[in-house]
Parts: sequence; C-alpha cells; structure tokens
Amino acid sequence: MSEIPWWGLPLIAAVSALAGAGATLLVSARDNYLRSRAKRTRRWYAERRDAYVALLTQFERASYRMRAALDGGQPMPGPYTYLDEVGPALIQVRLLASGQVRSAALAVHLLLEKLYATRPTPPPGVDPAKSPREMLGHVPLVMQQLEAAIREELGIEVTPPPPLPDGTAPRSLRGYLRRGSSASRESSVTG
Repeated sequence: MSEIPWWGLPLIAAVSALAGAGATLLVSARDNYLRSRAKRTRRWYAERRDAYVALLTQFERASYRMRAALDGGQPMPGPYTYLDEVGPALIQVRLLASGQVRSAALAVHLLLEKLYATRPTPPPGVDPAKSPREMLGHVPLVMQQLEAAIREELGIEVTPPPPLPDGTAPRSLRGYLRRGSSASRESSVTG
C-alpha cells in the first residue's frame, strides 16, 4: 500500500489547477494590455496624422487663395475667411501636437494671418507694394519646417527601406502555400 495520505492527491490536483488558472489569468491580462496598448498607439498616430493633414491642407488652400488674388488683381480675402477655415484644424493640432510641431504650426499661422490682414505690415526696408508677394514667398519655407517637425514626431522616414541583400522580395504565407501545392502537383505529374 501507498504511504500518501488520502487528502494528498486531491490537494496536489487543486493546487495545480489553481496555479494553471492563475498563469492563464496573468497571460490573458498581459495580452489584453498589449492589445489595448497597440490600439492606443494606432489611435494616437491616426489622430495626429489626420489633424496634421487637415491643417496642412488648410494652409495650402489659404496660401493658394492669397496667391490667386494677388496674381488676378482681385481684392484680398478677408481675415475672417481665413480664421473660419483654418481655426478648427489649428485648434485640433494645438491640442494634440508636441511643442515642436505646435510652434511650427503657429509660425505658419502667424505668417498667413499677417498676409490676410487688411494691410500687411512689411518688414523693415521692404517696399510696401511688394511686401505681400515676398511674405507669400516665405510661406512654403515655413511650411517646410512644419512638415519636418511632423515627420520627426510621427517617425516618418523620407527614404525607402533598403532592399533585401539577396534581391528577393519577402513572400507572404499565401505564396509559400501556393508554392507547396505547385511542387506537389509537379511531382505527381513528373512521377
């Protein structure tokens, strides 16, 4: 006969079951945390990307409208038109962006806001008749700084990834499955 007490085997089974349930609970909690973190990261990236694209689009529209008015000899658009269009996108960027992007966005905004004023104030030493055109020429340069700040914040690389060393493209799982089925067909045909 065995010298194990009658309660030993059920106790070991219960402890093992509890340890397994605890390990399962911990692994499940870890997986849920990682999934929620990945969702938050994707949402963070998507929110900022959408806000930045909307603001850059509004800045481009505003500068194009100003350029078209100057080239066509039409009256300059009013400042409230500019503020009504750019305001919501700018507020969203101010709420979401880092300090560097926020500063660059406000620099573009202040330059365009000066242009949309009833009489743009020229910098010292600049002919007031040529001032709006010169200031409008600075808008792409300031926007380039904003775009660089956005790329840095979002981690957007301007160069493509390097090619694979052997020159072959990575295959998907579907490609491997097709290759396996075609190899089996070929062996059955060739015998």
